[in-house]
Amino acid sequence: MIKQRANKYSDMCPCIGHCCLDDKDICVGCFRTLEQILNWNSLSELQKRQVLAECQQRKSLR
Repeated sequence: MIKQRANKYSDMCPCIGHCCLDDKDICVGCFRTLEQILNWNSLSELQKRQVLAECQQRKSLR
């Protein structure tokens, strides 16, 4: 049986396995800051959505 997600953001970690920080400590794979990466598992749903939005914004600027 397939385990269902508790909610839409419960495991939506943006990591794509291409982990490398640029000179501003932003991952070139997922566009999270080092702090966001380290704190991901302790973030609330709202905070995760905010991080995902920030990642999209950073990605669009590249």
